Amino acid sequence: MPYDVEQLLKMSQPDLDTLFKAHPAGPIPNGPAKGTAIVAPGTVFSRDIAEFVSFFIWEGKTFDAEHGVLSNRLLHFGLSAIIAEVYKGPSWLDGQECIILDYSKTSLVAKWIRDEIRLIQPGLYLGKVYWSDKRLIDFCLEFPV
Repeated sequence: MPYDVEQLLKMSQPDLDTLFKAHPAGPIPNGPAKGTAIVAPGTVFSRDIAEFVSFFIWEGKTFDAEHGVLSNRLLHFGLSAIIAEVYKGPSWLDGQECIILDYSKTSLVAKWIRDEIRLIQPGLYLGKVYWSDKRLIDFCLEFPV
């Protein structure tokens, strides 16, 4: 079944977790991706929160697969900041392989953050955000196909 951002925003947290668990890691992505924060999934607030975050805070990520790093694009004018190491390893959600976005050695601001992503269809990754070992929110990344 093909997915899009609107469908992901309407899904419940258990459904997003099931979708994440049902897919392999996929390849480490390369290039820019549009990001969408999934906060309060499955509620009437999810779309509005995603639009607010996208406009005022976080636009997405740009991956450099060859060097195993990424930068986040912040604020509405695309400031590149908050670097992370990118590699494959076991997910904290289910122990299966995922792509880890690790800020612990690269960012003073986000050193407690760990993201995990999996490819749910060509050009679309679903992600989980952890603060230390606490789950925070989900997000998705859209790459040009």
